[in-house]
Amino acid sequence: MTDEPGKVSVMVVDDHPIWRDGVARDLAEHGFDVRATAPDAPAALRIARAVRPDVVLMDLNLGETSGVDATREITSVLPGTKVLVLSASGEHSDVLEAVKAGASGYLVKSASAVELVDAVRRTAAGDPVFTAGLAGLVLGEYRRMADTPADGSGGAEPPRLTERETEVLRLVAKGLTARQIAEKLVLSHRTVENHVQSTLRKLQLHNRVELARYAIEHGLDEQ
Repeated sequence: MTDEPGKVSVMVVDDHPIWRDGVARDLAEHGFDVRATAPDAPAALRIARAVRPDVVLMDLNLGETSGVDATREITSVLPGTKVLVLSASGEHSDVLEAVKAGASGYLVKSASAVELVDAVRRTAAGDPVFTAGLAGLVLGEYRRMADTPADGSGGAEPPRLTERETEVLRLVAKGLTARQIAEKLVLSHRTVENHVQSTLRKLQLHNRVELARYAIEHGLDEQ
């Protein structure tokens, strides 16, 4: 979705104009294509549909509206756009709600500018990005859900994955980035990304966090 090769396009959603403009300015100074900003959920959805950014930086507390709702709507309408939550809250319930709504990652606002820039780049590349300690929380929740499946969830035949797709999926579940997987399997980064995207389509999932959950539910992370 970027107009310039290698340049990541972003949109910043936050109800505090000073913070919103400051983050947008910092990202622009680091070479990102800042396409827009938005103060609330309705504006975020409307503007995102118009500018189609690679990454939306989303605050959760948007005054009278919810960043969780905005995340759910944006990821539903624009599956190619990834949402990275940037919130003052580190509450576990907020993190889990954001991820369940489709967020690819979660960063607290106390993160440094270097951490933010790295997080946006990694999110655009398709990696799940979390403030230290929160990734374990998300995967732990998925593991708990896998241990207590909903009634009637069994019986359906799982989609058929190739041996290589299964191998890549197993490494995604263990927390490796696409580049680390490429190095481990002696593949190109693009080949790994192709396998990940193929697996996402077959499993009808939206991002690597959901992919990791699927792998955990099927015990692939322990193999």
